Amino acid sequence: MTARSPITTHVLDTSKGRPAVGVRVVLEVETLGQFVHVASGMTNDDGRIADLMTPGTLESGVYRLTFGLADYWLRHGISGFYPEASIVFEVRDPEQHYHVPLLLNPFGR
Repeated sequence: MTARSPITTHVLDTSKGRPAVGVRVVLEVETLGQFVHVASGMTNDDGRIADLMTPGTLESGVYRLTFGLADYWLRHGISGFYPEASIVFEVRDPEQHYHVPLLLNPFGR
């Protein structure tokens, strides 16, 4: 079995019933009260990012995934309400895998 990123994500566009391809995602960790960039990537043809981090590099702490939605909506000719969506979560056990899914549509998240 190959090692995988300790944090992965999957974005589905529920308005189209399809994976959200080409969504920019930024991963940050909270350090001294500020969020600091850890990694970034773009969702693939299946709406996933499976390689955000190198296996074995995750540490305990509070993390934030920010999904850049404005460009995604623009490419599809849609005027969405949310230009971005952020999910903040806490990693208590860095030995575990954390999968953060996002279901989106132009006026919901």
